[in-house]
Amino acid sequence: MGAKKGGKSEDAAEDMVRVPLQAILLADSFTTKFRPITLECPKVLLPLVNTPMIDYTLAWLEDAGIQEVFVFCCSHSKQIIDHLDKSKWLNQPDFIVTTIESHNCISAGDALRLIYERNVIHGDFVLVSGDTVSNMELTQALQEHKERRRKDSNAVMTMVIKKSKPSQVTRQTRLGTDELIMAIDPSTKQLLYYEDKADDPKAILTLDKSFLAESSSISLQNDKQDCYIDICSPEVLSLFTDNFDYQHLRRHFVKGLLVDDIMGYKIFTHEIHSHYAARIDNFRSYDSISKDIIQRWTYPLVPDVQFSTNTAAKLERNGIYRGSEISQSRSAEVGPYTYVGKGSSIGNNSKITNSVIGDDCEIGNNVSIGGCYIWNNVRIEDGCKLSNAILCDGVVMRSGAVLQPGVVLSYKVVVGQEFVVPAYSKVSLLTQPVIQDSDEELEYADNNSVVTPSMNTLENGDSTNNMASCEMGNGGRGFIWSISEAGHEEWRHSVAPIPAEKLIELTQAFNDDLDIAVQDDPLVPLSDGRDSGTESDDDIKDEAQDFEKEVEATFLRVFNGEVKEDNTVMEINALRLAYNMAIENCASALFYSMMKSALKSAHKSPTELVINVKDVITRWGKLLKVYLPGVDEEIEVIMKFEEMCLESSKEYAPLFVRIMQLLYDQDIIQEDAILNWAKEKEDADESDKVFLKQSEKFIQWLNEASEEED
Repeated sequence: MGAKKGGKSEDAAEDMVRVPLQAILLADSFTTKFRPITLECPKVLLPLVNTPMIDYTLAWLEDAGIQEVFVFCCSHSKQIIDHLDKSKWLNQPDFIVTTIESHNCISAGDALRLIYERNVIHGDFVLVSGDTVSNMELTQALQEHKERRRKDSNAVMTMVIKKSKPSQVTRQTRLGTDELIMAIDPSTKQLLYYEDKADDPKAILTLDKSFLAESSSISLQNDKQDCYIDICSPEVLSLFTDNFDYQHLRRHFVKGLLVDDIMGYKIFTHEIHSHYAARIDNFRSYDSISKDIIQRWTYPLVPDVQFSTNTAAKLERNGIYRGSEISQSRSAEVGPYTYVGKGSSIGNNSKITNSVIGDDCEIGNNVSIGGCYIWNNVRIEDGCKLSNAILCDGVVMRSGAVLQPGVVLSYKVVVGQEFVVPAYSKVSLLTQPVIQDSDEELEYADNNSVVTPSMNTLENGDSTNNMASCEMGNGGRGFIWSISEAGHEEWRHSVAPIPAEKLIELTQAFNDDLDIAVQDDPLVPLSDGRDSGTESDDDIKDEAQDFEKEVEATFLRVFNGEVKEDNTVMEINALRLAYNMAIENCASALFYSMMKSALKSAHKSPTELVINVKDVITRWGKLLKVYLPGVDEEIEVIMKFEEMCLESSKEYAPLFVRIMQLLYDQDIIQEDAILNWAKEKEDADESDKVFLKQSEKFIQWLNEASEEED
C-alpha cells in the first residue's frame, strides 16, 4: 500500500492512533516496608478494604482507557499469576492483561530493562505500581504529554502530582513519608528539581545561579504529593538500559535526568485537583488510603461498587458497609466508617469503630476494636481489646488478649490468653531474616540496611525452625521481631495515630526544615508555590472542605474514644497551621462535626434530635469554646449552622431557632453575636432571610432583655 497524502506529521498521527494505549504495572514493590507480611504474600495482593490492591490499580487503568497492561512480577510471582488467572481481568474484550515474570530482578530499573528486552512497548505508555489507588482521568495528561512530544522530542516523561492535604505536614503525618521538595517552571510545568527528604533528611537545597537564569520564574514547592503515576515515552526504557546505575525510579532515574546536561531530556508535571491518586508506601498510608476508600474519596472504587471479583458490600448510614450473611448480636455496636465482610459474626456487647473486618471472622463477646484492619478467617475470643492494629488471615486472639496501638500480626499468629502485645510490635510465625535480601522478597539495590535476628525466639533462637513458638502467652504462637535501628520512629509508619507530642514536634519543626541556599545572587525571584497568588477559588474551596473533613475525622476519633480529649486541641491546632486557616474556621468546622454526630445518632423525631444536640453540646461545649474567643467567631458558627440547614443537614431547618436558643442557654453563643448576625441579615435578599424570620420572636426577646438591662 502506498503512503497516504498529507506528509510525515499525518503519518505519525495515524501511527499514534493505531498503537494501543499501553501500561506497565510493577507488581513488586522492591522494598521490605511491609514485612513480615510480605514474606508470605506479595504486597499487591494484600487486602485493601477487603479487595487486593492490584485490583484497584487494574480497575482504574481499564476505566481510564488503557487497552494493554503488562504486569511485571518477581517476588511471589506464582501467587500473582494465580490471582490474575482467577480474576476477571484476563477475560475483558478491550483490556489485555499480560504477565512478565522474572526471578532475578532486584529493582524497578532491572524490571524496566527486562521489559525493554522483550520489545512489547510500542509507543507512549503509563508506568504505575500495583499499590496505586486512583480515579483520575488520563485524557488531559496524555494529551499534554503528546503535545509536548510533538514540539520537543526530549520531553520523555510526565509525572502526576497532587497538592498534599494538609499542605505542610501531610507527608509526615498522613502518608508516613518525608517531605518532598520540587522546583517547577510555572509556565511550562517542567520539573527542574526533585528532592525527597527521606533520602537525606539534612539535605540543603542549593540552586545554581545559572540554573535559575534559564527560567523566567521558578516555583519552589514542598506541599505536593508524588502520585507515582508517570506517562512515559518509549525512550524511558532505553535510558534504563543505557544506564545500569538507574535502579530507583525517583532517586536515580528522575534525579539523574534532571542533572544530565548532555542529553537534555526533560520531565514535566501534571497536577490533578478534583481527582484522587495515592500510593500505598507503608502501613500509615495503608491506613489513610483505606479510610479514603471508606469515605468514598475514591469513587467509583468503593466497597458498594463491584469493580473486581469481590462481591460488593451494602452501604448503610454513617458510612457502614456490610457484606452478606453477617451475624451480629443485638447488643453489639458497629460504629461509623466501618466495613464488615460477608459471613462474619459479632458477639454480645462488642464494639467496633473505624475498622475493616474481613470475610468469615468470628468476634466474641465484650470485644473492643478501634481503628483496626482484620483480614479474613480471624478469630477473636471474648474480652479482647484491639487498637489500631493489622491482623492477617487466620490470626487467633485468645480470651482477654490485648493489642496495643501499631501492632502487626502476620498470617496464623496466635496471641495467648490475656497476653498484651506491646505497641508497634511485628509478630510472625517466620523468624526474622538476618539480612534483608532473601529469596522471598527483594529490595532496592542501594538499600544497605540490615535486620537483626529476633531475640524473642525459643528453640535457642534457631532461625531455620520457621514454625517454632515463642512466649506469646498461654497457647500463643509466633515470633516478635526485634525493632531495627530506626525503631525509635516506628510511630511514623504505623497505622496507629501519631502521638500528640510527635505531632507537635513535626509542626514546630516544619518552618526550620527547609534551608535554601542560592549560589551568588539569584537573577530571578523564587516562589514557594503557596503565596504566588495563583491559587484559584476552586482550590481554596477544596482546601476548606478538606480541612473540614480532617477536623470531622479528628472529632470522630475523640468521640469514639480513640484519641484522648486532651490531645484534640493539639491535633486541630496542627491542622489549622497546616491548612493556614483562621480560628473561626476551626470553630465552624468543629461545630459542624458536633452537629453531624448528633444527627447520626438521632431518630427522625425533632424532639429526639434536639435532645441529642443538647447532649453533644453539654459534653463537648468546652472544646468548642476554645475556638470562640469573640463575637466574630460566634457569628461564623451561626452562619455555618445556616449553611447546614440549607444544604447538608436539612433535618435541622425547622429546628433552627430552638437550637439557637439552646446554644444561647449553654453559653456557646452570646447575645451580641445573635443580634449582630440579625443586623447583618437585614439588608440581605429575601431568600437569605429564611432563618432570620424564623428567629424573629427570639431576637425580639433578646432585644427587650437587653433594653431592660440597660
